[in-house]
Amino acid sequence: MSSTETTVTGAVDAPAGSAASVAAAPAASTSPRRAPRRLRDAWIALAGLAAVFLFEMLDNSILTVALPTIGRELHASTTALQWVTGAYAVVFGGLMLAFGAVADRFGRRRLMVIGLVLLALSSLATAFVQTPAELIAVRLAMGVAAAMTTPGSMALAFRLFGDDALRVRAINVISTVGLVGLAIGPTAGGLVLGVAPWQVLLLVNVPVAVLAIVGILLGVERDRAAELHRDPIDVLGALLGTATITLALVAPTLFVSAFGPVDAAGASASTGHSEHAAHAAASAAAIAPWMPWAATVAALACAALFVVRQRTARHPLLDLSLLAHPLVASGLAFKAAATLATAGLGYLVTLQLQLDYGWPPALAALGLLPQVVVLIAGGAAIRPLMQHLGLDRMAWMSAAAVVAGLAVYALLGHLGYPFIALALVLVAAGMRVAGVVAGTNVMRGLPESRSTIGAALADTAGEVTNGVGIAVVGTILAGIFTGSLTAGHWTAAQTGQFHAAVQLGGGALALTAALLVVAGFVQARRGRAASSSATATATVQ
Repeated sequence: MSSTETTVTGAVDAPAGSAASVAAAPAASTSPRRAPRRLRDAWIALAGLAAVFLFEMLDNSILTVALPTIGRELHASTTALQWVTGAYAVVFGGLMLAFGAVADRFGRRRLMVIGLVLLALSSLATAFVQTPAELIAVRLAMGVAAAMTTPGSMALAFRLFGDDALRVRAINVISTVGLVGLAIGPTAGGLVLGVAPWQVLLLVNVPVAVLAIVGILLGVERDRAAELHRDPIDVLGALLGTATITLALVAPTLFVSAFGPVDAAGASASTGHSEHAAHAAASAAAIAPWMPWAATVAALACAALFVVRQRTARHPLLDLSLLAHPLVASGLAFKAAATLATAGLGYLVTLQLQLDYGWPPALAALGLLPQVVVLIAGGAAIRPLMQHLGLDRMAWMSAAAVVAGLAVYALLGHLGYPFIALALVLVAAGMRVAGVVAGTNVMRGLPESRSTIGAALADTAGEVTNGVGIAVVGTILAGIFTGSLTAGHWTAAQTGQFHAAVQLGGGALALTAALLVVAGFVQARRGRAASSSATATATVQ
């Protein structure tokens, strides 16, 4: 779920006077003089911004269903498949805060258009991809484009209108388009694979980017000098943050490549795939035993240096005191839990339906329909549930659903599709609501002047944990499964190894999500206690 949707709900349902209820206030002073009085008056700009969110939500979801096909056609190893999706998430998550800072100084509209041009060009490059490394490079460029377009999109949407009610309605329209893209992506991708090559799934970004560019150039006014600031950018902090995220995700892959059985065994297990086996064996030999340890130490060192830099810099990239606020911390924990669960489960289920069950891509896409239905239809139930149950009960329900869905998949997913469908429904329902809770808590916990960085933080948390979820299950699968994952015609031993990886990977996701949820509720309770104490003190005075 994008931060756009969560911000809308938070703005509607937060109590008067909270940061969420006044999130649009900063834009009021900088909105265009000729502000539209109806949504239809700004339909060109709305179409452009909706296209930006459609790309953000559609991209990874539509590609995931094609991973087995990509693996077979490009002779990609399990690690390479992991990085086809993980590279995008790493770059997107690592650069989003940095580009948010650039947009606040350089211009949100200008940076977004540059990012959309990069998106169109990198998507076109997909037609010429011949190797897994080339595809990963394309995905890296697309991640940079996404990081350039996302942070300023909320500010542009708010600037369109001078009336708060219209702002909420506009953001609701934009976020709905993005969420529909997230929901139908796997199904649409599977159906397309039945009649067209997998490259089409990325080439579709070209017309989406063109639509977004036209809508933004024609419908959104240029940034004014008064809307930007000239504080120096913390370049060193941006570099350290990006390095920390990248190294943290690379290290597990290096451990498996250096010490795991996958690629080394591939040379003897990939009968009929001698070229792929040779590449796999060469890849394993190229990873020296010291490399994984060096990556781990470097990740920890970069993380420590990033914290020191943000605490000592005059103009830090990220004010760490914001993360210490209980409501902000709880919102980010909820967002992380929901995204981790969705990414990891989607990765495993897609591989299981096509490689374990032998379903063609189109049928596998239909197998994901329970998740699609819940994601699309569940939005109508969010506000009534919040009114009848309250935010706290909804939080418990959504958190329990996410963890329960992962537990069902880990314990029972190997027994048949009905249990997989149940896991998809539970996780999708929990994710649909948990994103709202996350956005509401983050916006409530931030001062009015920090509402934009709150949206960027939530999106960054989501993208980072998206990559972490894929890295965790991909690494576990690579460490347990011997031979070529995409070769087909598994032996009984390989099938057993895959089921063991499903149980272990699903269990690891469930445990991690549960810990994040508990941390989120502890922080939320601290925030409510602090708020009650402050209210009581003010009443006495």
